[in-house]
Amino acid sequence: MKHLFIINPYAGKGRGVEYVEKIERYFEKNKELGNEEPYYIEFTKGPGDATEIAQKYVADDRYRVYSIGGDGTLNEVLNGVMDSSSSLAVIPSGSGNDFFRNIGDIADPSLLYRTINGTEKYIDVGRVNGRYFLNVASVGIDAEIVANARKFKKNPLFFGMGSYVAGIFYTVFRYKSFNSAITVNGMDYNRETLLLAVANGKYYGGGMKIAPGANINDGNFDVYHIDRANPLKVVFFFPKLIKGKHEGIKEVRYFVSKEIKIRSEEGFLLNVDGEIFDSYEATFDIIPNGLKLVVPSKHSN
Repeated sequence: MKHLFIINPYAGKGRGVEYVEKIERYFEKNKELGNEEPYYIEFTKGPGDATEIAQKYVADDRYRVYSIGGDGTLNEVLNGVMDSSSSLAVIPSGSGNDFFRNIGDIADPSLLYRTINGTEKYIDVGRVNGRYFLNVASVGIDAEIVANARKFKKNPLFFGMGSYVAGIFYTVFRYKSFNSAITVNGMDYNRETLLLAVANGKYYGGGMKIAPGANINDGNFDVYHIDRANPLKVVFFFPKLIKGKHEGIKEVRYFVSKEIKIRSEEGFLLNVDGEIFDSYEATFDIIPNGLKLVVPSKHSN
C-alpha cells in the first residue's frame, strides 16, 4: 500500500507538524522489519493546496491519503480524492476536528499508528453546488459565525469551541434572517431563515451536536431549519445546540431527506465543512457509500 500524508502546518497552531517525526519513525521501523511501504509527506502552503496535492497523487495510482489538519483541510483532501480508487484517512490536528468525533477519540495518543493500520469502510458523502462535504453544510447565521470565529482563532486566547462561542456573541446581535424558498422531500416552503443545517455527521462548530441522530452511512441527511428569532432567543438556542437538545424548540424544524434546495434573492453565506462561500442558491444531495474511509484499528500494532 502507498501512503500519502497531507499536512497543513498552520492548522491547530502547528500541531500537524509534530506528526512528521512519528511518521518517519514508524515507516523506518517497518522497513527494518522487512515491511517496507512507500510513503510521501506533503505540506500545504495555502487554500486549495490540499485538493491539488491529493489529485496529483491519486490520478494514476491508489493511495491511502491522510488528512492531517482541521476540518477545512479534510474538506480539501476529500475533494481531491473523490472519484478515485484511493481511500481517505483522518488525523485530526485542527481546532475543531468535528468530523472525527463521529468515528473516534481525538485525544488518543496512538491514533496515528491505529489509523495507518486501520480498515476501510464505505461512508456517505454530501454534495452542495458541486462541492463535496463529509460533515455539515449550512447557510445563515451559522456561516456568519464561522467566518467571524476565524478572526478569533488568530487570537491565542481563543481555541476550538472558545473561538466559536466568541463568534456567536459577536454575530448574534448584528445578523438579520433572510427570506428563502426551500424545497425538501418534494415540498416547498417559504421561510424567514435564521439557519439551515444539512448534516451527514453529528457535530460542527468545535463540538456542537447539531444533528444528534445523524449517521454517516444511512443514506440520508438530517436537516434542521431554524426560523427567525430575536437575538436573546438565539443566544438561548446555542447551549441546547451544543448538547443536541434543540428539537423541542418551536422555531426548529427537522427533516430527513436525500435532497434539499434553498434559494434567496437576498443572498447568503454557505458553510461547507467550515469553508465559506457566497451564494444565492444551494442544492444539496447525498452520495450513499461515496467514499472509502479509513477507520482506526482497535490496536496500535
